[in-house]
Amino acid sequence: MKTKKSLLIIIISLCINLSIHAQESRTDKISGTVLPAVIENGDTIPLVYLKEVIIFPQRFTTRKQQQQYDKLVRDVKITLPYAKMVYHTLIETYEYIETLPTEKDKEQHLKRMEKELYQEYKPKLKKLTLTQGKLLIKLIDRECNQSSYNLLKTFLGSFRAGFWNIFASMLGANLKSEYDPSGKDAMTERVVVMVEKGLI
Repeated sequence: MKTKKSLLIIIISLCINLSIHAQESRTDKISGTVLPAVIENGDTIPLVYLKEVIIFPQRFTTRKQQQQYDKLVRDVKITLPYAKMVYHTLIETYEYIETLPTEKDKEQHLKRMEKELYQEYKPKLKKLTLTQGKLLIKLIDRECNQSSYNLLKTFLGSFRAGFWNIFASMLGANLKSEYDPSGKDAMTERVVVMVEKGLI
């Protein structure tokens, strides 16, 4: 009987010891984030803000479609930064021009800007393929909500905008091209959104 009691005491003390050790190790590992919460009907409900997740279905049935999609992804990644740069340059230029006192000062500033941009980006833009150039024209329309032709016309005048449009048309492009995110440019919009969200 004494042996059974002794054995029972040893087992209970081991269990208590293990339980205490387990609790200690659990409290050592507890970590987390303090979240804002609301209390509804006596229940505390944590508020968690999740990032928007966009899921597009894959509809590629052939290898050729997959290759076209991969090419579009590559082209968007190359041209989208230029379209965004055009938008930011446009905003900065417009804001600065508004501070200039005379039309002559405004024209001089625009000519200087055109020359500087031409020198800086001509070597990079010359490396674009015709497809990438056409895509850039569309993405500029997407970012600025105006066609490249209208932007040139606003800042450089009708004559120079017309000249650049004729030059573009000789290469098979059109500065008046508009972006259609829900129609013919739906796949491009899909890729742009995924690139902007960092998904591809």
